[in-house]
Amino acid sequence: MIRHICMFSLKEENKEVNIAEFLRRCGELCGLPVIRKGQAVRCTEGAPNANFDVALIFDFDSIEDLNTYQVCPEHVAFGKFVGGIRENRACIDYTF
Repeated sequence: MIRHICMFSLKEENKEVNIAEFLRRCGELCGLPVIRKGQAVRCTEGAPNANFDVALIFDFDSIEDLNTYQVCPEHVAFGKFVGGIRENRACIDYTF
């Protein structure tokens, strides 16, 4: 199994609206057949300001499935959305 975690710091402009939209869109991605298990989360209020604002945590059966996800139209569209609202991104993919 491969776990894919991406964390994002979002721009201050319209941050709350963009967090809600990020979570909604991630929820839709979780329904893709290639994703074994998916979750989208936001940072807990009161946590340090240096923390990322939101993250997606997706599990895949294989690296091939992750690579398939990376180029699927739904993910490409999501990436365009996030690219317009993010300041920073960090990602890790690991076997568990």
